[in-house]
Amino acid sequence: MLNITIYDKVKPMEITKKQFTPVVQEDRKSLDFKAGDTVRVWNKILEKGKTRLQAFEGLVLSRKHGTESGATFTIRKVASGVGVERIFPLYSPNIDKIEVLRKSKTRRSKLYYIRTKAVKEVKKRLKSITLSAKKQPKEVEVEETKKEE
Repeated sequence: MLNITIYDKVKPMEITKKQFTPVVQEDRKSLDFKAGDTVRVWNKILEKGKTRLQAFEGLVLSRKHGTESGATFTIRKVASGVGVERIFPLYSPNIDKIEVLRKSKTRRSKLYYIRTKAVKEVKKRLKSITLSAKKQPKEVEVEETKKEE
């Protein structure tokens, strides 16, 4: 019988080095944003061997797990009429920087109700657009008949 463990092949110091991210953790810990704030996250994207930055700007719906290593935050934005949500790890090396654009005061720590609220507002707008579109041709017809007389 041959007893070979993982630690015989890899030095213990190498294991601990791989667990930490290259992100400066103190900078990310000190970021002061919470649910309700508007934030722009610069995400690193690898395309054809080159990295480029892409911004994702939106409302912070929630922030989970505080400042520990598995901390995440959820951002929601509306892109061309469709709501888009992304969950970002706070200490991800793929995030270049996080900018707080606007701070706001909320009474909740999780703003998940905004999903349904946004849908209701969109439906209300669609109703008003369709009602106004139906009214306009009738008004034009009435004006034309007055001019003919």
